Amino acid sequence: MLLRHLPNLLTTLRLAAAPATAGLLAAGHFSAALALFIFAGLSDAADGFLAKRFGLSTPLGRFLDPLADKALMLAVFITLARLDEVPVWLTATVIARDLLIVSGLAVALALRAPISIKPVMAGKLCTAAQVVYIGLHLASLAFGFSIAWISPADAYITAGVAFASAIAYSSVWLNAMQSIGRKDFA
Repeated sequence: MLLRHLPNLLTTLRLAAAPATAGLLAAGHFSAALALFIFAGLSDAADGFLAKRFGLSTPLGRFLDPLADKALMLAVFITLARLDEVPVWLTATVIARDLLIVSGLAVALALRAPISIKPVMAGKLCTAAQVVYIGLHLASLAFGFSIAWISPADAYITAGVAFASAIAYSSVWLNAMQSIGRKDFA
């Protein structure tokens, strides 16, 4: 019985990890923030595995999972930008991409467009780039090593992948919008 709810419990813990990680960062507890970030990543993998392997996916889980992922990444990006550890322009790029995707999805759903609500490969690459970027910066803070050898190139790469992802999702959205027009004239 507990197994049935475990993926949603893990997702809920990950959702709670967003403000907790931001709070730990703001308080200067970088090692604890890194540990919580790693826990969140492992819980994401675990809940996804359990949901798929044992057929435990639920509508609530399909809604909460991406919400938890976005909340954690945005909380960490915003907090690290406030601490001058990541560029504000990169944080703005990450936020703008997410707002574009959510806004486009809302418009498509409101217009009853046949849009697929699933990640595209560019979106997965974007998430991976953001996780690596944040993980590297958190590790640098936690363990006190310099990442000057890769910075600011890592920010440009992360932004470039985010931009490519935004284009990919825009393409999905445009195709859905075009299908509305074709239905109207059929």
